[in-house]
Amino acid sequence: MGIFQRAHDIAQAKANKALDAAEKPDEMLDLSYQKMLEQITQVRRALVDLAGSKKNIELQEQQFQHTIDHLQDQAKAALGQGREDLAKEALSRKAAAQQQIDTMEPQRQQMAEEEDKLTKTLAALQTRVNEFRTQKETLKAQYTAAKAITTVNESASGISKSFNDSGASLQRAQDKIATMQARSGALDELLESGVLEDVGGGTDDIQKELDQVGQAASVDTELAALKAEIGTAAPPAPEALAPAPATGDAKS
Repeated sequence: MGIFQRAHDIAQAKANKALDAAEKPDEMLDLSYQKMLEQITQVRRALVDLAGSKKNIELQEQQFQHTIDHLQDQAKAALGQGREDLAKEALSRKAAAQQQIDTMEPQRQQMAEEEDKLTKTLAALQTRVNEFRTQKETLKAQYTAAKAITTVNESASGISKSFNDSGASLQRAQDKIATMQARSGALDELLESGVLEDVGGGTDDIQKELDQVGQAASVDTELAALKAEIGTAAPPAPEALAPAPATGDAKS
């Protein structure tokens, strides 16, 4: 396959694809129905023209037949008057008129046959058009229903995708909130423990004095508790407190 043929095939395929995308079944059905009606109109016009031509030939035949009848009467009258020559002339003209009829009769018969064919063709086309119209309306209804179902499915798909996106957004928001809450809790614990203050080195002298006062108060409180505990114990015996006697002989 040559490169030009391949390019032609590709272009034709793209054109057919674009045409398929642009075509709508309901519009195509209406267009086909319209073309069929136009065909019926053309057949009817041809039938009218043919019938008119046949009628014209029939009228001419009738006129020639009247002429033949009249000449026949004139020939009889001429013979009655002893004018054989006139009778012969009348019969000669009668033969010419009959010849005209004989010439036109095959044409009339042919037109009659064509008229019969066109009449049958028109009836068949009319039946076909009626059937197509019924099928067309049914197909259009099916197409409308299919289009509506497709639209609903596409909408449902879009809603589902939106739900998925919303769910993902909600999950991200929840994760972010949880992270912020965890960070806030950690900061609170660090603030309470004083780690952030020690690390930051932001404690001033007044805060140090307050901390020392607090520590001193704690020590005083602990000392008072220890004194109270000692004060409630039993006092020691005097013997235990007196000095021990000296050793050796007391008499001198």
